[in-house]
Amino acid sequence: MNKEQATELIRKYTEGSASKEEMRLVENWFVQQSEIQQQDPEDIDYLNVKHQMWLNIDQQTERTLTEHSLDSRPKRNSFISYSIAAAAVLAIAVTAILFYGNYKNAARPQFVKNDINPGQNKAVLTLSDGRKISLTDAVNGQLAQQEGVTISKTAKGQLIYQTAANASGNRTSEYNTIEAPRGGQWQVILPDGSKVFLNASSSLKYPVSFAAKERKVELKGEAYFEVFHNKKSPFRVIAKGQTVEVLGTHFNIMSYADEKTVKTTLLSGSVKVSNETSSSKPGTESLILKPGEQAQVSPQKMKVITDVDLEDVLAWKNGYFKFNENLQSIMAKVSRWYDVEVIYETPPDPDFKFRGEISRDKNISELLNMLDYTGNVHFKIEGRRIIVKK
Repeated sequence: MNKEQATELIRKYTEGSASKEEMRLVENWFVQQSEIQQQDPEDIDYLNVKHQMWLNIDQQTERTLTEHSLDSRPKRNSFISYSIAAAAVLAIAVTAILFYGNYKNAARPQFVKNDINPGQNKAVLTLSDGRKISLTDAVNGQLAQQEGVTISKTAKGQLIYQTAANASGNRTSEYNTIEAPRGGQWQVILPDGSKVFLNASSSLKYPVSFAAKERKVELKGEAYFEVFHNKKSPFRVIAKGQTVEVLGTHFNIMSYADEKTVKTTLLSGSVKVSNETSSSKPGTESLILKPGEQAQVSPQKMKVITDVDLEDVLAWKNGYFKFNENLQSIMAKVSRWYDVEVIYETPPDPDFKFRGEISRDKNISELLNMLDYTGNVHFKIEGRRIIVKK
């Protein structure tokens, strides 16, 4: 974005002719600047502030041209008066644009020669008889048929289960498992019509045909669920010691083995989250989530977070990284999506946070370059190993 484009965007915003995406972009600039100005001036790392501003503006500008918007995104409060917005946004835009130019012209680390491509639609289906099918390599169309259910792969990277109209009402205990490896992702449409989006390094185990009174699946890793409503048959997800029970709703579960807590975030409807308590306190604890809330469950406790950034939670599903977190958390996501090993020469500061957005379609060099440019961290690529240095 050059200076003329930014000036035009500000003019449209102040005149009320900006699109929703353009309004969100300008207001995000203002919100970020407001957060910075509330800090003690002596505590501000101005280089990182500029970097954060560039990440936010450049990547959000790119996303105005793509379809990364959520169906029901929380609306931002209109708290900026016309005169304040015109003055504050202009100052922010100029600062960000100048830094953007400096970034583009700066000498950048030479990651390109060792670059690593992003993940892609990639998964393996294991049938109930043990047969494995590489969905990446399989041709589109019917893959198998079990219990009167046809299993097909589509050109859009989906696995679809369709029950024949004349299929027997009897149900057996045959299960399939789909696994998206590190550097992979996949979508599944289950026999009841529910949709599941699998993130990298994740797997889902499910019956070929659901029983009449219960629909139960087992998740390892992360997935976004759009559950088909059926009040007579509850849908249950078992994930790392917790059970999520719904009738029909949209929610995200993050339950990676290397994460301390299981995070269940509700977008619509209602879910009941239950947790197996420790052996010293046998039994279960449970809570009910409302839309926009997140349950955080660990072996020791479970709690509800009400101020959840839904864009942050669903960024992976919508094709980009969005982070406002420390380096270890960021690199855990990078490791899974790019299928790399991350090695730290010295432990990073857990309290220092990076903030920004970038498409998951970018090569790893672009993400590392942006983090590197802050001056707070540096990287080296050796094969599929990322060395993190001070």
